[in-house]
Amino acid sequence: MSDLTITPVTTKRERKAFVDLPFRLYKDDPHWVPPLKGEALGLITPEKNGWYSHAKVQLFLAHEGGRVVGRISAHIDTLALTMPAAQGFGPGVGQWGLMDAEREDVFVALLAKAEEWLRGQGMTRALGPISQSIWEEPGLLVQGFDHPPTIMMGHAKPDYQGWIERAGYTEVKQLFTYELDITQEFPPIVKRIIKSGEKNERIVVREVDKRRFEEEAAIILSILNDAWSDNWGFVPLTPPEIKDVGVKLKPIVFNDLIRIAELDGKPVAFMITLPDLNEPIKPLNGSLLPFGWAKLLLWLRRPKVRTMRVPLMGVVKELQSSRMASQLAFMMIEYIRRASVERYGASRGEIGWILDDNQGMRSIAETIDSRVNKVYNVYGKSL
Repeated sequence: MSDLTITPVTTKRERKAFVDLPFRLYKDDPHWVPPLKGEALGLITPEKNGWYSHAKVQLFLAHEGGRVVGRISAHIDTLALTMPAAQGFGPGVGQWGLMDAEREDVFVALLAKAEEWLRGQGMTRALGPISQSIWEEPGLLVQGFDHPPTIMMGHAKPDYQGWIERAGYTEVKQLFTYELDITQEFPPIVKRIIKSGEKNERIVVREVDKRRFEEEAAIILSILNDAWSDNWGFVPLTPPEIKDVGVKLKPIVFNDLIRIAELDGKPVAFMITLPDLNEPIKPLNGSLLPFGWAKLLLWLRRPKVRTMRVPLMGVVKELQSSRMASQLAFMMIEYIRRASVERYGASRGEIGWILDDNQGMRSIAETIDSRVNKVYNVYGKSL
């Protein structure tokens, strides 16, 4: 412990070391999915991540005996500072994330360094782990270590929960993911609701048109920013982020897996489903060389997966308390379920994350016989 040092990341070489550390720490974990190193570097490189347009970030590495033994990101989302405090963020709230360490003492020292940096930036409260945007990988995995995460969901060592809580942090929010067998038809009550919706001439549930990618994305974003605006942790997506996310996700956007529901000709709900990219990239161990790029390109042309993930779904606020909201949700889920099984060979679906207090979405998930398979905690502490 005597020669443990924690230093800010300032060079490309140090950023690479930041990305490389989890590959060593998780090498014996069969459920960890190695990210593509180029993507992981892009997330922490300001020029390649639109989120940095409204964020202040400092990465830290812990060194001991000439080795990297831990890492953490301390960051401030300046848009989050403008959000209502009742929704989790607000003035004075900074975050930390991308946290990994060999031992608890290293973990605690990194947390202290991140807190010191946040205090120096005028922050009075810290939330974490949020890695790094709320739209990326929020929360610490505390349940569901026995199977791999799906695309854009996090993984962690079971020890981390105790380390964080012993460092003075308390749970402020839980996020759930739900899984279900999508080869099975939904319960009779759900089928009746769907059939009723199909008879309603006011309702149209359509596929997106990838040829009009930007136009369709704008429609979805408009619904999203309205539907999620009162949720805990909400921060509106900005044009630079949308551009970067579009570039990243466009290869795994398929028309029949993303639906927009219209009522009287007006878009009022959407559902985004993505093939689980983690399945084909896991064997690549973070690299597209020498032949990984060819394998991935071949997969993208005709993806076959076990799991489909629903990362985002929303209904405009004016309908959220109505029966119409659940009807539209069930219709979109059913149409995408059919396509997932028939065209992509999928057998499993995962919905989430869903906030612990989002009773509407939790009720929909439970009505279609899905169950919680992973739980993530977000922690808070006064500085």
